[in-house]
Amino acid sequence: MSKVLVVDDDPLVTGLVKINLELEGFEVEEAWGGEEALQLIEERAPDLVLLDVMMPELDGWDVLGMLRSDPATRDLPVVLLTAKVQERDVAKGWQMGADGYITKPFNPLEMVDRLKAVLAMTGNQRLAQRREATSRYGDSIGA
Repeated sequence: MSKVLVVDDDPLVTGLVKINLELEGFEVEEAWGGEEALQLIEERAPDLVLLDVMMPELDGWDVLGMLRSDPATRDLPVVLLTAKVQERDVAKGWQMGADGYITKPFNPLEMVDRLKAVLAMTGNQRLAQRREATSRYGDSIGA
């Protein structure tokens, strides 16, 4: 059973995600912000983090940057779940090292399938996917 940490400051989102993941056999932890997420990642070592971008205090971009800069969490799969849908935001997510990008509103079944796919990939496959997505978006974040 894979452990997923769901990080979002909206309890309706975390509740919906948690229910759908638990129905598929995942073990789910919840964090309500970036600081709590970093603490739970260190304590509980999840298999994947589903991370909102727009949160007060420490946002998802900051959390993703910290995870990717730390050798202990550099390879931890992180999928962004966010309402930031502009190409510039998607490109930034890939370029910062996200392993997936799901936009709100989202289809719960598609979300579960996407998370399963990310978990099924090896580290090298995830890295290749990031590189492909980054090259597809080019320098969009500078726009």
